[in-house]
Amino acid sequence: MKSPTPRITVIGAGPGGLLCARVLQRHGIEVTVHDADASPTARDAGGTLDLHADTGQIALEAAGLLDEFLAVARFEGQAKRTLDQHGTVLAEYVPGPGEDAAPEIDRGQLRALLAGRVRPGTVHWGHKLVDATPLGGGAHRLRFADGTSVETDLVVGADGAWSRVRPLLTDAVPAYSGVSMLDVRFEDVATRHPRIAALVGDGHMFANGRHGRAIIGQRNANGVVRGLIGLRTALDWHSAAGLDLGDGAAVRHHLLQEFDDWAAELLPFITEAESFGNRPLYALPAPLTWEHTPGATLLGDAAHLMSPFGGYGMNLALLDGAELARALAEEADVDTAVARYEAGMLARSGPLAVGANQALDRFFGDAAPDPADIPDQAAAGERYKRDAAEYRLRHAMPAPGNAPAVGG
Repeated sequence: MKSPTPRITVIGAGPGGLLCARVLQRHGIEVTVHDADASPTARDAGGTLDLHADTGQIALEAAGLLDEFLAVARFEGQAKRTLDQHGTVLAEYVPGPGEDAAPEIDRGQLRALLAGRVRPGTVHWGHKLVDATPLGGGAHRLRFADGTSVETDLVVGADGAWSRVRPLLTDAVPAYSGVSMLDVRFEDVATRHPRIAALVGDGHMFANGRHGRAIIGQRNANGVVRGLIGLRTALDWHSAAGLDLGDGAAVRHHLLQEFDDWAAELLPFITEAESFGNRPLYALPAPLTWEHTPGATLLGDAAHLMSPFGGYGMNLALLDGAELARALAEEADVDTAVARYEAGMLARSGPLAVGANQALDRFFGDAAPDPADIPDQAAAGERYKRDAAEYRLRHAMPAPGNAPAVGG
């Protein structure tokens, strides 16, 4: 990037936005980040993530943080078990010793790791973007809810599904997928919820059946299991049923009716839950593209919100952040850098979004689960590692452990 460097502003201090800022700073480029949250820990960041060797891990390597991630990652969390509604195990994967294709980390842990590795003062917490106004020549004025505003030469929308930056580039908005998840949480599972601990094991449990019903369990850090009780249903299903989502007993009763033909051994995810959070799943049109807009771009869910099936969302967000930062460091001007970044990002994310959304539809189908639809986890892991090696060759990156230091 030529000197003087442009004013770069990232909206959203999720992992993708923070990683972009971290890589920019390693290249000596100034950046500010604004986020509506009061702090990195102001809200529950969500469940666990598997960071793939060919995307998320590549990005962390570019940020100089791969070793820090591997030091806290749960390698055993790559285990996966798939069942039908009767409790019959249809497929099971247990990672071998040293398997590092897609180890797990909690979202909150990842965000805290990245927030602690950008320079102090980089992130302006409690800064909710209201709107972005083009000023001409690629510059934009950003107005925040507290009444302040800033002008910038590049605004990066890393602000998630309901991005305030996205309207600068496209009229596309997320649409309801037809699937809603009820989020439940169990702590100290080994002693307080042993049946759930046994079902989930060290990693994930997926159970689905007829009529678009499913139960998913995922092992988190610190003895926590998070569950997702899935329904193919209308967006206002709870209102139509006359349910107050804050009434755990009423929601529990409703769900037991919805899952009345499921094996009793799978029902502790409902019967032992104390509260239920409603989480409708949305997705952007896929594949999504837009015409280049001077001074603005998107990364992560703001650019390609998709179904969580396949685990691509966060992995792509991290790689998006790394590739945008690298393009800004290597190209002579912002427009050239953003055009280069968007060409690669859109080509990569489009097919993955289509596949992820189709996988959601299959998993929540009307028919009994088809074992042929169950992903081959061992093959996926080998693909991640093979694609990671090819990515490094294509981008002249050294193998892990041999990367030269760049910045702090």
